[in-house]
Amino acid sequence: MERPTSAAPQRPAKTYLEAALLNLLRDMFRIAPANNDHHVAARCGLGVGIPLLLLLAFGRIDLAIFATFGAFTGIYGRNEPHRQRYGHQLRAGALMMAVITAGALTSRLEPDAWGIVLGTTAVAGLGTLGTGFWRLRPAGSLFHIFAYAAISSVPNQPPLWQTVSVAAATVCFSLLLGLSGRLHPAHRTPWLRPDRVPFTAAQRKAVWIDAGLYTVAAAVAGSIATLMGIGHNYWAMVAATVPLVGVGVRHRLYRGLHRILGTFAGLVLTALILLPGLEPWQMVVVIALLQFGAEMLVVRQYALAQVVVTPLALVSTELANPSNSALLIRDRAVETVIGAAVGMALVLIIHLQSRRTRRPTGQRR
Repeated sequence: MERPTSAAPQRPAKTYLEAALLNLLRDMFRIAPANNDHHVAARCGLGVGIPLLLLLAFGRIDLAIFATFGAFTGIYGRNEPHRQRYGHQLRAGALMMAVITAGALTSRLEPDAWGIVLGTTAVAGLGTLGTGFWRLRPAGSLFHIFAYAAISSVPNQPPLWQTVSVAAATVCFSLLLGLSGRLHPAHRTPWLRPDRVPFTAAQRKAVWIDAGLYTVAAAVAGSIATLMGIGHNYWAMVAATVPLVGVGVRHRLYRGLHRILGTFAGLVLTALILLPGLEPWQMVVVIALLQFGAEMLVVRQYALAQVVVTPLALVSTELANPSNSALLIRDRAVETVIGAAVGMALVLIIHLQSRRTRRPTGQRR
């Protein structure tokens, strides 16, 4: 007579929970493999460092913020062939110039906090349309929100022709750096114009939807920060757009958490940099090094990238418009939490609504 086989031992629920948490942490903090990131990082570090050093040498550090945002052109077209990168960065530079000019003009109207929220919300939507239909990568309008709001918040700016000229010169310098690899035969790529594939109706619709989401996220986060009376309300608007980038709800939520965790770690580094006090030339060197570090990490691990992006943003802000460093750090911490929470809440709302609409009618109660 056969003996009944004993059932396989059940794993405790605690073990499954621990395994799930480990998988979650592993997914959140996985570092992607490198892909010539040092080339991109070097171009971006030089793209911001050299213009700032020149401004410092000419005694015009008051124009630093315009050079800093003009240098954002180098972030686009990371590892594309030279002809494709040139076209990509040319479009990105044109869009950044439009945003910088709009910010400089808005500053002359002396807007209050709500005026900045209104203008930045418009830039969030229009910038997303621009990056979407021009197929720019990174997608979305995070950089444009930051540039417009930061510039429009700076009072008593130099003459418009000077601000625009410095920004345009920095954009052109970034374009030259993007082509600099052609000087070395081993890195030179064929000068071939890429094919432009027309948008499908679904792709056009997706761009408009993204623009709407960026607009809503920026408006809500900026309004909350303004109602709370926190300075630099646009940092909440920037953070709110971070979870909107990515594929799948989990990846988008991870980006929001990465933004918060990386920012808080970055604020510790910011305090170590700012609180002792630095000379302007030292701040320029730090900005260039931080920009290098940001581009080394931003594609591979977003949380680690934020550890250097946070001091990069704050040191750049201090260089252009010195203020109370401790207050600056506090505002950044609070507004990052507000913005990331708004962005993640919006992602969850959309996810739950899409699940509800996909559910068969008979299962809806």
